[in-house]
Amino acid sequence: MDSFNETKEFNQQKDTVILKPGQIAPNFNLAFTSNQKISLYDFRGEPIVLIFYPADWSPICGDQLALCNEVMSEFQKHNARLLGISVDSIWSHLAFSKKNNLRFPLLADFEPKGSVAKSYGVYDECSGLSRRALFIINPQGKIHWSYLSPIEVNPGADGLLEALELIPKQLTRTSAAAVNSNIESIYAALT
Repeated sequence: MDSFNETKEFNQQKDTVILKPGQIAPNFNLAFTSNQKISLYDFRGEPIVLIFYPADWSPICGDQLALCNEVMSEFQKHNARLLGISVDSIWSHLAFSKKNNLRFPLLADFEPKGSVAKSYGVYDECSGLSRRALFIINPQGKIHWSYLSPIEVNPGADGLLEALELIPKQLTRTSAAAVNSNIESIYAALT
């Protein structure tokens, strides 16, 4: 395997290039409830794990998100925040999240469809879905690690956790803690 600072590109279309480590992560402002949005900049100062996935109700996506949910305490050891992103609607996300007791937000890259996935290089024009891709954004807002998985493979959490280990320990949470507390209280009210 290559080093964790290199992008993994296991992709069916040769012309797709996902964002690579060192590049600035594109900001976004996506809905996670009917009246709440999350911006990537809300989390500046802490590591962010972006989980792009094709669809809420597909078996592989369900397994992938459930696994990340199960090992949430491992992500928390790194002060990392998880954000799931797909082109599904907020209503699909809310129902899926509630059914699976997910403890992290699922963001709707719904309209314009796939615009955030496109900005990260992981939108599949043929299917109209996000590809299965993982990104770690460092506290300075740059991509620390990225991985594009085959659509039919659950990439698991090991690669994410190993890559998080490589972020310098002195980088800790900042004022984003207040935003995170607010998001957690909103999410708790929904479940």
